[in-house]
Amino acid sequence: MRFVLFKIGFIPVTVMDMVDIAVMSYIIFRVANFLRGSRAAQMFVGLVIIMIFSVIAPFFQLKGMSWIFDNLRTVWIIAFVILFQPEIRRLLIYVGQSRIVRFFVKVSGNRVIEEVVKATLELRDRGYGALLVMGRETGLRSWIESGVRVQAEVSTPLILSIFNPRSPLHDGAIIIQNDIIEAAKCILPLSEDVHSRAEYGTRHRAALGLSEETDAMVIVVSEETGKISVAIGGELLYDLTEEELKRVLEEGNRYSNPQG
Repeated sequence: MRFVLFKIGFIPVTVMDMVDIAVMSYIIFRVANFLRGSRAAQMFVGLVIIMIFSVIAPFFQLKGMSWIFDNLRTVWIIAFVILFQPEIRRLLIYVGQSRIVRFFVKVSGNRVIEEVVKATLELRDRGYGALLVMGRETGLRSWIESGVRVQAEVSTPLILSIFNPRSPLHDGAIIIQNDIIEAAKCILPLSEDVHSRAEYGTRHRAALGLSEETDAMVIVVSEETGKISVAIGGELLYDLTEEELKRVLEEGNRYSNPQG
């Protein structure tokens, strides 16, 4: 027997109905927030409009439109997967890295960290300057949109090719979020609170600036000194060894919950 809280007309509303509404509202809110401001959101709105027309066409006896929508109905799912494949992939990664999932299942980002550490050391050895942002809980959409969209799997060769001085993308930062490289050539805010040290150049100020505004970890490879630093929480961990760099990234990743 269901416990009825109240009735809306002749429709009974139970406790489970309220739970169902709350859960669905939360899911819709999170998905809308995930897609907000992206091209996928615009495509999704267009798809919803088409689906609304497919419902009202038979009601108004629009036979031509009804025939078209009836024939397209069988390919809706395939079209949805094709159109939103990148967003579906990011959404699944986002869900898999949530705190709730991590509570029950240990999700490891070690592969990404290993690739980033390997690429950072190689950048240093080649004398390339670099800025690598590893997003955590705070959204980085505005800074992602300042650069060039990449949306590729994190790999050492790709990072090296981006920061090659001959590459048109080498200026600025790359932003890694949800285990993928979201964008390159991103412009980061410069910190005003930097002590006068010769080692602190524009890259270090940019790394500190972003770490002051977000919880991201920003790796700096100095082109002049060849030293590796990490800005986190408004502080700069300077001249790190390979072991120190890996430890900082792993500890930071352990308590993170990346968002889009």
